[in-house]
Amino acid sequence: MERLTVIALSFAILLSATVAYGVSSDQINGVEDDDLLIRQVVSGDDDRLLTAEQHFQNFKLKFGKTYATDEEHDYRFRIFKANLRKAKRHQKLDPGAIHGVTQFSDLTEDEFRKNFVGVNRLRLPADAQKAPILPTDNLASDFDWRDHGAVTPVKNQGSCGSCWSFSAVGALEGANFLSTGKLVSLSEQQLVDCDHECDPEEAGACDAGCNGGLMTSAFEYILKAGGLEREEDYPYTGKDRGPCKFQNAKIAASVSNFSVISLDADQIAANLLKNGPLAIGINAAFMQTYMKGVSCPYICSKRNLNHGVLLVGYGSAGYAPIRFKEKPYWIIKNSWGENWGENGYYLICKGKNICGVESMVSSVAATQN
Repeated sequence: MERLTVIALSFAILLSATVAYGVSSDQINGVEDDDLLIRQVVSGDDDRLLTAEQHFQNFKLKFGKTYATDEEHDYRFRIFKANLRKAKRHQKLDPGAIHGVTQFSDLTEDEFRKNFVGVNRLRLPADAQKAPILPTDNLASDFDWRDHGAVTPVKNQGSCGSCWSFSAVGALEGANFLSTGKLVSLSEQQLVDCDHECDPEEAGACDAGCNGGLMTSAFEYILKAGGLEREEDYPYTGKDRGPCKFQNAKIAASVSNFSVISLDADQIAANLLKNGPLAIGINAAFMQTYMKGVSCPYICSKRNLNHGVLLVGYGSAGYAPIRFKEKPYWIIKNSWGENWGENGYYLICKGKNICGVESMVSSVAATQN
């Protein structure tokens, strides 16, 4: 037993050194395999390690990727190989999740951020109304608003940095459900076209369609405009800031107030239970390569919040990272379609503010119509 303990401790020390100093297991073993990928990336039950060319062929078939010229094809293949290496690094830094090939694997980091994350660094306005402190003594151990009818199907923002609008709309859809008992899909395109609200704390930081925005500013716009139309009346196009077609007579949901929630996991959970799904900001650094599982990276900035998503629930089963005694996680609805992540969802550690997931949280209340 003592021998096994020593071996385990030695392995843990080696793993810590690998993570701390960026030394890969391949370097330790003297193996060069940049053209190979971790086993978890291989689809289905096939446990073979595929070459980069094989992965690229599978990627093009799965996601319907075509390129206009041979030069573009070769350029995308070089980026694809770089993203394979990134996925391997992410797997080592985030062993609770599975990282690999996604629909974003042929994009540079700049392309990914500009088109699918948004360029504005999300932040809470200093003068935002603070949510009251709620009791947390009897919180449910697991909860998911999808099980209670408050969440619309996963949507897809396309190649438009409008994540902030999907986050804000998702929160209002949930609040409207709590207020009326009806789940209505609301219009993100109305925000993209019509919302030009600015953050009073930062000059030039205005909601700007496909070029980013803030969820709290979106709530401010909805308050002033009177509400949002249905998705079917003002459908999403993913085109940047076209002419505003909002019609007051078609308002389907309105905001009565909104507030920001303290950086405390129990308070966030209590507000989630009371007020419905919450609009949150997150650092999307590990999301480009995320496939499934609970993401809990060893290193992820809590400050660089650049993606708006929707917190719909939390759980605790089936996950036990070595460095945490407990195993809770948040359930996050993303806006990259159902083919990304866990059928469009992202699971991430709860209670440690990993990737800033607990730094920028806001709730909204809907007006009863």
